[in-house]
Amino acid sequence: MTTTGTADSLTMHGMCSDHFAGGEIIRDTFAKIGDKWSLLILGMLEDAPLRFTALRDSVPGISHRMLTLTLRNLERDGLVSRTVFAAVPPRVEYAVTPLGATILPAVKALAMWALEHSDEIRGNRDLFDDRLQGTTAS
Repeated sequence: MTTTGTADSLTMHGMCSDHFAGGEIIRDTFAKIGDKWSLLILGMLEDAPLRFTALRDSVPGISHRMLTLTLRNLERDGLVSRTVFAAVPPRVEYAVTPLGATILPAVKALAMWALEHSDEIRGNRDLFDDRLQGTTAS
């Protein structure tokens, strides 16, 4: 996919417009990596490959099934690799691929943004919830 480099093609509207072929792939990619677990898993794999159990233990709240499904999707998209070692019992490690590594700066920037704004976000949620409760109590 190539772009003409116009200012409009660099906006979200321009990238996703009907005349621009990227809309579908952008939506699909956002759906895949924008789920509850994918970015967190990619970030956990940044420093070194991890075995399934170590990865599950490092991702708070994820179930065995959800980790399996998410890793399969990340592997399918080429963002994570799965290596099986011949041992008894078999040992499997997951690692970020070179393609997956290209998204890590954005993942870390998003994580830092969330940490930096967590108090403000919590405060806004509390205000919203209080306002919502006030309208339902009437």
